[in-house]
Amino acid sequence: MLENLVAWLTGNLSPSARIWTALAPAILACAYFLGGLVIFCIRCAFKGVPRDEETLKRGSTVLVGFFLRHYFFWVIQPLWAVILRSGLPANALSMLSGLLGISSGVAVAAGRFALGGWLFLAAGILDVMDGRIARTRKEANPAGAALDSVLDRYVDSAMLMGLAWYYRDTWVLLPALGALLGSSLVPYVRAKGEGLGVSVRDGAMQRLERVLFLGVGTALSPILEAVFWPEEKHPMHWLAVVGLVFVAIMSNLTAISRFRNLVKALAPKRQEARSEKAIVGLNAAAGAIATAVDFALVLALVEWMNLLPAWATVLGALLGAVVNYSINRVLTFRSTAAVGRQMVRYAVVSGTSALLNAGGVALLTLHPQLAYTLGWWLVRGVVYFAWNLPLQRDYVFNDTTSNNDTLLEQRPHAA
Repeated sequence: MLENLVAWLTGNLSPSARIWTALAPAILACAYFLGGLVIFCIRCAFKGVPRDEETLKRGSTVLVGFFLRHYFFWVIQPLWAVILRSGLPANALSMLSGLLGISSGVAVAAGRFALGGWLFLAAGILDVMDGRIARTRKEANPAGAALDSVLDRYVDSAMLMGLAWYYRDTWVLLPALGALLGSSLVPYVRAKGEGLGVSVRDGAMQRLERVLFLGVGTALSPILEAVFWPEEKHPMHWLAVVGLVFVAIMSNLTAISRFRNLVKALAPKRQEARSEKAIVGLNAAAGAIATAVDFALVLALVEWMNLLPAWATVLGALLGAVVNYSINRVLTFRSTAAVGRQMVRYAVVSGTSALLNAGGVALLTLHPQLAYTLGWWLVRGVVYFAWNLPLQRDYVFNDTTSNNDTLLEQRPHAA
């Protein structure tokens, strides 16, 4: 018995022990939550869904809807009641949540995924309760809210830093860092919006979703590893990898969506002739047509007229630029401003875009493990959405700006 306890504490576990350390808490948790779900459904059939007011205020997401949220807060009511009667301060729960969350990161960094996952889930449950305890006792205050928010960031970061350390020699390090970035940006954009008077709470991957996908995936991952790869000294924990990659993608999409909505709410209102999706579609189509014309001219000049490929490329690029400019001016943005000024601005945007694309590809080729073709497409996409499209819309084909510049030039200068 003592030997088993020492083995459990030191992490020197057999495949069966690895399964049971992950499965034993899962069996207890599943028995409680699945049994609670059955009772909850029966109750809903007779009395309707019990509405949790805080849940209604916070809203739901595509991944975790209102029904599951109401069920979760209903099923943890016994634990919440025990903590409420215990008299523990809400700040104590926040601190305990923070300690458990940081411990989860230490555990997964050492390869103890079952322990780390369950600690992370326990920290998440306590984090749900501390604010409710404070509001029920009417002890809620800005200091407690600040403590809770900061500790949440430490908990998320500790878990993801632990995963990054464990996967530091594999490709999974990249999604771990991506999840760390996205998980930090999602609450930051919300806080920034609230500071500016704009509420941005949209997005599928909020904190509850991050805790569920990361915690459950990490806690149960040793089961698959022990069953399929029992002799692996440094197992990949594929269930945790799937959860980590999903959180990395969805958290960054949520952050980008919130950031986009925040900027749109704060930016001066523009009267567009068509929707933004239509503008993006026409702009992309103009680029595709211009590229096809460019390529066709190069082929014709080289194959039929025996022109040097370098000169053919220059002429093809010039023709492609003219085609792209014409389509965007006439169809995409329906501009009526002076052509000369627009052509100069278009040349500036195109030239800087070429430099950004070339520089980005050059940087990514410093990492030979990344295929240059993938790097090319990644850079093209980023430069297009971050540079080409906004500058063509707001700088090249913005008739308001062009007209204002013309009026400034026509205004007589003071003597």
